[in-house]
Parts: sequence; structure tokens; C-alpha cells
Amino acid sequence: MSQQLPVAKPRRNVEALLLVLALAVGIGANAMVSLDKSPWMDSDFWTQAILLTVLVFSIHVVLRIRAKYADPVILPIVTALNGLGLAMIHRLDIATGEGAGGKQLTWTALAIVATAAVLWFLRDHRVLRRFTYISLVVSAVLLILPLVPGLGANINGANLWIVVGGMTFQPGEIAKITLAIFFAGYLSSNRDLILLAGKKVGPLQLPRFKDMGPLFAAWLVSIGILVFQRDMGSSFMFFGLFMAMIYVATSRVSWVVLGLVLIAVGGFAAAKIFSHVALRVDGWLNAFTPEVYGRASGGSGQIVQGLFGMANGGLLGTGLGQGRPDLVPYANSDMIIASLGEELGLIGLFAIVLLYLLLVTRGIRAALGTRDAFGKLLGCGLSFALALQCFVVIGGITRLIPLTGLTTPFLAAGGSSLLANWIVVALLLLISDAARRPYSTGPLEADLGPATEAVKLP
Repeated sequence: MSQQLPVAKPRRNVEALLLVLALAVGIGANAMVSLDKSPWMDSDFWTQAILLTVLVFSIHVVLRIRAKYADPVILPIVTALNGLGLAMIHRLDIATGEGAGGKQLTWTALAIVATAAVLWFLRDHRVLRRFTYISLVVSAVLLILPLVPGLGANINGANLWIVVGGMTFQPGEIAKITLAIFFAGYLSSNRDLILLAGKKVGPLQLPRFKDMGPLFAAWLVSIGILVFQRDMGSSFMFFGLFMAMIYVATSRVSWVVLGLVLIAVGGFAAAKIFSHVALRVDGWLNAFTPEVYGRASGGSGQIVQGLFGMANGGLLGTGLGQGRPDLVPYANSDMIIASLGEELGLIGLFAIVLLYLLLVTRGIRAALGTRDAFGKLLGCGLSFALALQCFVVIGGITRLIPLTGLTTPFLAAGGSSLLANWIVVALLLLISDAARRPYSTGPLEADLGPATEAVKLP
């Protein structure tokens, strides 16, 4: 007797239930930070709660129509994180009198609308493979834009932003998506060439020198970002993204070893040559030295204040609205993890890290389940980009590594980061839909041509 394969279930009802729980977390947190306000639940609270609920369930409806087999856990996780971020930014607005919460809610709405548009109009993630080299050109343009006179803006010593209509935007956040598309397209097309054997040094099978061009190109791009845009975080993230994707494509540890050597060489040289890098490293190594703590540029005051805040929170936290995270500079953006750590405690911070871990693992699971090499690489690359961004941010705040200017995905105040990461979620949902959807050959496969054939990665 022939055994019938199990049929995948859409599980959209499971997603709807999880969305209710996720919204309860975000809206409940926002209610708690307003307990001492009068009136308690004002019109702003209800506006945010209703708008977030409508927007998130709009994505849910789009998924039911366009990608009904998409992973049912990804959207609720992102909703919970975004809701917690809105609550903490609102809580800091109450303490400081800033209006960052309203801006963040506006960017949340724009990001979710953009996500719905991607899900609705992008028929299949494999279509993006056609734009491999166009994505490279777009990435180059996006990374150069902040350096254009009259368009770029220098904020806190970094040339990462452009000013359009009085608003700032960070093109590098979108560049991480276009670079991931380029890397996935290039590596899936040239995997056999890259796998050609080179010299063997001990247990490592090194690639041929002429096949190392993409590695050196990615390294030079990351160094260029470090030099011209003065941003260690983006430099590390872009190079790490490429290293993760080339390892997924080849399964060779030698590429990782070469990448780590290049990172070490580039980092050491940058610390010796560029003053802003040297100051960051000094602030990391000697954070509690009085002259380093009080230094105006590249000092460690921000790091130390964040550590004191998290220590004040202890295991259970001071409670939402009961701490003093407003004492930490950039508490709603760069240091929002420290703010949450103080008021939610170590247990709450671990819960947030666990949400990120679940998000990354679901993304990788979807990538490994899809049938085409491009989708595998793109899904793994985007998932790793989220993981690496979280590691760089949380590692800097906890003084594991030097502090950088990256934002915590979905939590921190920052419109360009929020928009880019929601688009990443849209692509992961599409990839997960392709991975879980019952296999069928139709017009789409014929239209896309032989470049979409399934390739099993090692």
C-alpha cells in the first residue's frame, strides 16, 4: 500500500489566536505605563490600541488570501515586539515630554501597509531572483546617498541619514534587504564555481584565490562604510550577512575562518587608524574609568548608566512606569533594551530575547523548508541579519562588545529600521508560504524559467 503524505494545514486560526495574545501584551503594557496618568486611558491610548489592532489583523486577512500557508508564529511575535516598543517609547515620552511615540506609531502604520503591499503584489519570492544585479546597483546607491552633499546628514558623528522633506531616513536599513537579495541570487547561481577545490591547509579546504573576489568585495564595502559613514554596526552587519549566506551556500568552514580573519584585520586596523573607532573601543574596555566615563565624545557614560539601570531592575524589574530609564541617553532608541531591562527585570529581558530567538528560528526553518536555493539563501540571510542586529545591539548594551549605533529590531524608535524590518518579515512570510504550500507546478514556475529549479544545498 502506498503511504499518503500529510497535507499541510494553513493554521491561520492559530495565528489569529496568537495575534490576540500578542496585542494583549503590547496594549496591556501601554495601559500599565499610563496607570498614574489622569485620565488613565485617554484618547491617545485608544487610538494606538485600535490602530495597531486594525493594521495587524489587516495583515492577517492578506495572509489568508495571498499566503495562507505562511508560518503562523512570525506575525504574532513581531506584533508583540512592536507593541512592547510602542509602550516603552510612550512611557519615556511621559517622563521626558518628547513626542517620539506618535512618530513611532506613524512609522508602524507605514511599515505594516508596506508589508501588506509586498504580500499582496509579490506573487512569489523567486521573482526577486530576476533582480539580482539590479539589487546590487540599488544597494550601492542607497549606501552612497548619505554622502551626497545637501542630502546626507551627520547625526551623532555618523553619516547614515538623508533628509527628505524635513524627515530623516536611513537608506542602509533598506540596503540590507537589497544586499541579501543580491547575495542570494549570486551565490545560488555561482555555487558550483565557488565550490571548486583550492588548496587544503590542515582540515580546511580553502577556496581558489580567484573565487574569493565576492568575499573581498564584501569586506571592502564594510570597510568603506566604516571609513566614510563612521558606523561600526552597519559595517559588521553587512559583512556578517555575506559570511552567513556564503556558509549556507557552501557549508565550508574555510569561508567563515577567512571572514573572521578579515574582520580581525579590519577591526585592528580601524582601531589604530580611525579615532572614532578607537574611542568606542576605549569606552568599552575602560568604561568605569572616570576620565573615560566623563568624556564628551566616545565616552562610556551611556553604557554605564544603562548597566546601572539594568542592575536596578534586578530579577523582576521595577515595574513598567516605576523605574528611571529616562536618565540614560537615547533611552528610547539605542538603549531601549536597557530601559526594558530596568522595568521588566532579567526575566522580562530573557522573554524578549526568547521572542527574537523564536523569530529567527522560524525564519530559518522556513528557509530550509523551501524548495529553491535562492529562497533558502534569502530566508537564512534575512533571518541571520535580524539575529546579528540583535546580538550587536544587546552585546553593546551589556558591554560584551563595543557599543554601536544600531537599533533593536521592532522595539527601538526609528522609522527606517522599523520599515525595513517589517519588509523582512513580509519576505520571510512569503518564503514560509512557499515552504509549507503543497507542491504544484503551474504557470508561475513556467514563467520564472530554469533559474527557479530546486537545488538542494549541502
